[in-house]
Amino acid sequence: MSAEFIAPRLKRVRPSPTAAVADRVRALQLQGIAVISLGQGELDFDTPDYIKQAGIEAIQHGETKYTAVGGSAALKSAIIGKFSRDNDLVYRPEEIIAGTGAKQLIFNALLATLSEGQQVIIPAPYWVSYPDMVALADGKAITVPCLEQDGWKLTPAALKAAITPKTRWLILNSPSNPTGALYSRQELEALAAVLLDAPQVLVLADDIYEPLCYDGEVFATLAQAEPLLKQRTLTVNGLSKSFSMTGWRLGYAGGPAWLIGAMEILQSQSTSNPSTISQAAGIAALKQPAPFLPGWLMQLTNRRRRVMSLIEQVAGLSAATPPAAFYIFVNCKDLIGKRTAGGKLIDSDQALADYLVEQGQVATLPGSAFGMPGYLRIAYAIDDQLLDIACQRIAEACRALK
Repeated sequence: MSAEFIAPRLKRVRPSPTAAVADRVRALQLQGIAVISLGQGELDFDTPDYIKQAGIEAIQHGETKYTAVGGSAALKSAIIGKFSRDNDLVYRPEEIIAGTGAKQLIFNALLATLSEGQQVIIPAPYWVSYPDMVALADGKAITVPCLEQDGWKLTPAALKAAITPKTRWLILNSPSNPTGALYSRQELEALAAVLLDAPQVLVLADDIYEPLCYDGEVFATLAQAEPLLKQRTLTVNGLSKSFSMTGWRLGYAGGPAWLIGAMEILQSQSTSNPSTISQAAGIAALKQPAPFLPGWLMQLTNRRRRVMSLIEQVAGLSAATPPAAFYIFVNCKDLIGKRTAGGKLIDSDQALADYLVEQGQVATLPGSAFGMPGYLRIAYAIDDQLLDIACQRIAEACRALK
C-alpha cells in the first residue's frame, strides 16, 4: 500500500549510484570486511585549519541565526571577489547566490527554468545526478556521447547537431567528473561560437573541480572565454572539492539576476539560507588564494601516477592520463566476457565492479552509471598507503580472470 503514496515523478529517478556504493562499502565495513573505496568523490585531506577556525569563531561569536536566503552580504562579497580574481567575471550581489552545496543550486536552476519536454544537453560521460535532476524538473535529458579519442570532450559539431528549438540548457562540467577532462579556452570559444547562434540555450558551467589541474594546465570557464554568453550562463562552484569541505555543504553561483532571483524563490521555500557556520568558513576560504593547494596538487599528482602505473601493468585496462580532477576513467572492455575462477561470467562493467568488491575488496563505479558502459571510474583521493593496497588488489583480481 505504501507505494500508492509515492509521487509519480519519483518513478523517473534512480537512487544516486555514488551514494549506493558508499552505503554498500559502509555496510561491508560494519561486517568487518576491509573494503577500500575508490568510488566516492571526496578528498581525504582535512579542511584547512584557518577555515575551520573561522567556523569555530562564528559559533563563539553567536553567528547562528538566519541570514538572507541567498547568503550573507559578507559571503556574497567574498564570492564576487573570487570570481573577479580567478575568473575575470564581474557580478553584482543580486547576481550571486549561495546554497547548501553546488548540487542544490544546479537543481534549483533546472527546476526554475524547465517546462515539460524542454531539453537539456548533457555530454556523456556525465556526473550521475544530472539526468535525474532534469527528470525531476520535467525536462528531457539529451545525452551526447563524447569520444575517448577526443579526450572525452564535446565537439562543436556534436553540440550543433544536438541543439533543437526545445533545447533549454547545455550542462558543461570542466574539469569533468568522471573523466578528469579539461576544456581549454580555445575549445570553449569554439563551443561558444555554436551557442551564440542558439539564443534559446542557457549554459550551466559546473566548475566544482576548478583548481585541481595538473602539469601546468590552465582552467577557464565559459563566460570568461566568451563574455557575450555571460548573461545566459550560470557559473556554479563550491567548496566541497577544492577546499575538502564536502560536509560543510556550501556551494555558490553567479548568473543573470532574473535567474538568481528565481532560484532564491525556490530556495526560500525549501532550505532557506545555507548554514551560517559554513558561510563564515566560506568567507575565510574564498577571500584569498588557497595557500595549501600546491601541496595538495603534488600529492594528487603522485596518486594519479600510482593508478596510471596500475593500469599500464594490467592487461585489459587502459586509460589516458587525465589533466584534472581526481578521477581516472578506465577502459575495461577487454575484461568483459572473461570469467572468474569460479566460472562466473563478467558480462558488463557493473559485473566487473561487483567482482572487484567481492574478490578484491575494492569499490569502484561502473561507467554505465555515468552514461558510458565499458569503463570504471577510479577516484584516487584517498590515503597513499590505502591507495597502494587498493591498486595491488585490483591488479590481482583482474589477473585472476580467465
